[in-house]
Amino acid sequence: MKKVWHTKIKSVILHSTIAKNVVLVHKTTLYDIKMKIERDIINALRQWKDAPDRKPVLLKGARQIGKTWAMENFGRECFDYCVKFDFDRQPELKSVFQTTKSPDRLLKDLALYCEQPIIPGKTLIIFDEIQECEEALNSLKYFCEDAPQYHVIAAGSLLGVAVKKRKMTVPVGKVKVVRMYPVTFKEFLCASDPDTFAYIESLDEIRHLPEIILNKLRTEYRRYQVSGGMPEPIVALLEDKGVGAVESILQDILDLYELDFAKYAEPREIPRIHAIWHSLPAQLSKENRKFIYKVIKSGARSKDYEDALMWLEDAGMIYRVYHISKPGMPLSAYQEADAFKVYACDCGLLRRMARLPASVVTDPIANYTEFKGAMAENAVLQSIMPLIDDQAPCYWTSDRKAEVEFVIQWGEQIIPIEVKAEDNISGNSLSEYNKKYNPRYRIRYSMLNLQFNGGLFSCPSPLAGWLDKLFALLR
Repeated sequence: MKKVWHTKIKSVILHSTIAKNVVLVHKTTLYDIKMKIERDIINALRQWKDAPDRKPVLLKGARQIGKTWAMENFGRECFDYCVKFDFDRQPELKSVFQTTKSPDRLLKDLALYCEQPIIPGKTLIIFDEIQECEEALNSLKYFCEDAPQYHVIAAGSLLGVAVKKRKMTVPVGKVKVVRMYPVTFKEFLCASDPDTFAYIESLDEIRHLPEIILNKLRTEYRRYQVSGGMPEPIVALLEDKGVGAVESILQDILDLYELDFAKYAEPREIPRIHAIWHSLPAQLSKENRKFIYKVIKSGARSKDYEDALMWLEDAGMIYRVYHISKPGMPLSAYQEADAFKVYACDCGLLRRMARLPASVVTDPIANYTEFKGAMAENAVLQSIMPLIDDQAPCYWTSDRKAEVEFVIQWGEQIIPIEVKAEDNISGNSLSEYNKKYNPRYRIRYSMLNLQFNGGLFSCPSPLAGWLDKLFALLR
């Protein structure tokens, strides 16, 4: 029988040093029982576990997306034992790493802080909130070089931001950096409607979906745009706790993000970060060809806000999508540094920031004009980001007459992607792109059915997260 933390709750609570951690794990266990959300990151970690050239993992991602949950769940599912050391809840741990760099000595001392044994190959070692201890971050190098038999995974809140602010060194080449994202619609659908999820997973050719399947996808996709990809509001939504609970949780997350501005940003940058973050709904709801600084503040200049933009990027809170002069290979060579769009990391947070009522999003005939398109674009981007190796797509325009929302590099192909909010696919942007560059494939996401004709792959927006699977069926 596997030994996991929650089997020893009574005895561990008596151990005052780690009582706080036990409460956290017990909550996670109840969370699993109430609403199981299968996260794709677990499969990636399973592959890492069995890799012969395994290095310690450094898990990165925005706040509140479930990094701690993922590490703990991975430990419960794939190891006999799992020990977690939280440098925020247990500041006394820092002294352990300040006295030695030897993994053997470190583990002997760390064993005093846990009841589970630390056995190579059988125990997952978790370093949580590692940004609070630079010595622990540096120790990953020595675990890689001197103790590769141990499975070590580390994560932290706003890790990229904290590393820059404190000028900490990351052991480059000695860790495997894994990016984690908010819950995708694909993961959401697996929990909310397993039968429809199973149907999509079973597709073996590009064909029209049955109307009942398409309608279910549309319904669940609109619900997903209400909650977004943060696990806590998703659970509230799927457990029918009411829209009020979802809105309250989303607002709590937004409030937490703003507290992070004050905690981790330089004082002079705080108002600029705040201004950019709150400008997102206005930026996306306008027919702008690029990010407009005067939307933030009259007279604002790019050089004054570049550091604030980078802070939000490092925190995983925004994606920057750069304009390209032409769709050449590689796309990065054709990016224009001064022309870009900014999207939120999560469509639910974006909706809440814009104060867009959930009832409007779930109504297919609601008319909220430009912002409906912005929500559609943000949701599609959120679905494809985990599939394109953390390389945000670009966008393309032509003489201010045509605009293709996203252009991605997929293997040896450069693929344009057009996004439409509902069933209205009028417009000639994708046609203009096709006339000029004649790509082998082009994609249009909308709420219309699935089909492939003459190089145009028309796909329901809810299926953006299956891009890899469906694209393979085109060949």
